[in-house]
Amino acid sequence: MTNQVVNFDKRDDRKSTLLKSLSEFTKGHRAARWAGTFASFLESVLPADTRGISRTSHQYIWDMMRAGGYDDAEGLWRCQLFEDELYGIGDTIERVVDYFKAASAGSEVGRRLLLLLGPPSGGKSSMVILLKRGLEEYSHTDAGALYGIHGCPVHESPLHLVPHTLRGQFRGTYGVEITGELCPYCVSRLQHEFSGDFMQVPVERVFISEASRVGVGTYAPHDPTTADIADLVGSVDLSKVSEFGDEGDARAWSWSGAVFAASRGMLEMIEILKVKREFLYLLLTLTQEKNVKVSRFPLIHLDETIIAHTNLAEFRKFLQEAENEALLDRMVIIQVPYTLSYKEEARIYKKLTSSTQAFREVHLDPHALHIAAVFAVLTRLQEGEEREAEQAKKVRLYAGEDVEGVPPSEVEKIRARNPEEGLSGVSPRFVINALSGAIIQSHAKSLTTMDVLIALKDGIESDVRMDGKKKRKWIDYLVTVRKDFYNRWVKEDVHKALFVSFEQEAQQLLDKYLDEVEATLDNRTVKDPITNEERKPDERFLRSVEEKIRISESGKLSFRQEVVRKAMGAFKRGEKFTLDSHAPLHDAVEQYLFEQRRDVLRLVSSSTRPDDETRQKISVVEKRLVDEYGYDAHSAREALNYVTTLLAQE
Repeated sequence: MTNQVVNFDKRDDRKSTLLKSLSEFTKGHRAARWAGTFASFLESVLPADTRGISRTSHQYIWDMMRAGGYDDAEGLWRCQLFEDELYGIGDTIERVVDYFKAASAGSEVGRRLLLLLGPPSGGKSSMVILLKRGLEEYSHTDAGALYGIHGCPVHESPLHLVPHTLRGQFRGTYGVEITGELCPYCVSRLQHEFSGDFMQVPVERVFISEASRVGVGTYAPHDPTTADIADLVGSVDLSKVSEFGDEGDARAWSWSGAVFAASRGMLEMIEILKVKREFLYLLLTLTQEKNVKVSRFPLIHLDETIIAHTNLAEFRKFLQEAENEALLDRMVIIQVPYTLSYKEEARIYKKLTSSTQAFREVHLDPHALHIAAVFAVLTRLQEGEEREAEQAKKVRLYAGEDVEGVPPSEVEKIRARNPEEGLSGVSPRFVINALSGAIIQSHAKSLTTMDVLIALKDGIESDVRMDGKKKRKWIDYLVTVRKDFYNRWVKEDVHKALFVSFEQEAQQLLDKYLDEVEATLDNRTVKDPITNEERKPDERFLRSVEEKIRISESGKLSFRQEVVRKAMGAFKRGEKFTLDSHAPLHDAVEQYLFEQRRDVLRLVSSSTRPDDETRQKISVVEKRLVDEYGYDAHSAREALNYVTTLLAQE
């Protein structure tokens, strides 16, 4: 009963917090509106933020990105807009950030179409969606205040009302350079509704909204044979021709095209290379010259950032056509590959599964997503003469792990030698589909890593897009994943669970090893902690630890010297020498300690009907796996059974 009351209290607190947030959001958005004549705009709005009001679309997006930025622990600037949603593509995000930084500064890249290029489900669309949502939110802040002519179909800047003859004087007064012309629609309104008195033209604050087609436009390709350029630039509205008497009247034009909706903000072109060439030329002219030519109208000035994305197959086909070379020169191409860090890949799966009801009702053991991620990364590596063991090493290096014999500085060189890595292989969608299938078919509320591996194997075998050779290769990767990653991880969990305080006992053993090694190298005695008597270093103990990681008799001296050097380095830096300070020694200490508890695991496999004492020992280990290492009762028991099977094979 008490637990129910606590749960109800927590639920009420969350509800109250949500309602408060919704109320504050609504209040902030409602209070920020402004409307008035151009005269009042010049008097009360412009002087307060001349730079902000005259921003280009690239400058506006760059300011939006900077508004949510922060400096990380290393002092590097990070874009918060992407950090919480896109994982493992830091280099790509940096290049996108650099593009907007350069474009906002007036660089020529601002006159280039930004093309995001990469494999399916790699994050291209997500990146564009985040930019859209960021613009929508930023336009509701004081810093992101955006003003446009009321009723203008392209939400153009009120500064376009200033006649050319007065723009020099305007620049001298406000320090603002006005670029751009009134759109034909506003020219017509100025003549017919305001008799040329531009000071009386209404101005309003504009809020970017994709749903309202303000500041965000999106174009998805149709069948090239039926695609109509009117989807981009609109067409004659026949219902209004009779009213205004002329198809060339701007008021008789339907301003519903995507390029008009995107004015002052951003236009997204989905699968851009599938569109007709005339579409591309229109877009590239818009990017280069900031205008479009429509029907009988003069050039229409539009300031918008065009971001397109496409897949590798379409891009390679595009490259093969010589006439596209001029188009390529007007694009800034940024690759968006799959991540090669299995840790970041697992974060993607975590994000995708946390938003799905089916996954929220199922427990995944602590290595399930990471194992799937390792498999995915293996499929993305460039195939060569490397053995499977070398591929596994590369996976660990790309995840930022220490690998014996490979200095951290070598990682970037390895990446540079394999530029195609990450541009093909398993997509996150493939993995999530396999996991979903496993959940649906089994009706289980607990999935182990072995269940996940089987689900991935089934997904590979049932995929009709793959040939037999690739299927065999990918199934071999699953074997590598289990042997080189899961076996090590699950054994480590079980090893630790066998101890009341693994970290403390392991550190004590590490300290003992270090004391004995230093005494051996210095050729001095050691004081026994129990008898307080001076004795020779315990060579038998040292070798029993070292043999766990196959350190030979002839290689023991160099290994011990290396350990002492690392220990001295940690001491000089004011750090404690721990298990994480030396990966091989970490494995040796862990295996040495494990030998002391191996009898408990033997009980798991040997006792078909365990007595109370045996059952108690086993349940203690299972409980630690559940309480401290992220398992549930089912997956903990499966992990114990699996490790005992591995031991029987050793």
